Amino acid sequence: MGEAEAAAVENVAGNLGFKDGDLIQEFGYDEDVDFDLRDDIEDLTGSELLTEDDHDVVDAAILWWRDGDGDLVDTLVDAQTTLAPGGVVWLLTPKSGRDGYVPASDVQEAAPTAGLHVTTSAGVSSDWSANRLVNKRTNK
Repeated sequence: MGEAEAAAVENVAGNLGFKDGDLIQEFGYDEDVDFDLRDDIEDLTGSELLTEDDHDVVDAAILWWRDGDGDLVDTLVDAQTTLAPGGVVWLLTPKSGRDGYVPASDVQEAAPTAGLHVTTSAGVSSDWSANRLVNKRTNK
């Protein structure tokens, strides 16, 4: 990997707050996820993303979510099951105009019900947007 590629990896994955040694659990994996972003996160953290079935305590969770995937509140609650205190959930949704687009109002409505609130939003690829969700009780 060249210097420019390494900087790009650290830029995108680093902007999500990930660092070397973090354990990240992934939910909603499917063939439409951003494989470059997944690789960037694994390269930066130095470990593979954990699956929905893993039970390790994790520093963060990434949740690929599309319209029609089911109940967002339930999935957000599930994503917090193994999350360490102070950990974050990154909710990744297709951008407007893409298949499976999720309106921001859906996220704003579901997060508080799951005990979370949205702190920041960011575009992470040409197809996916990310919302940073934190637990209302443990994060300020």
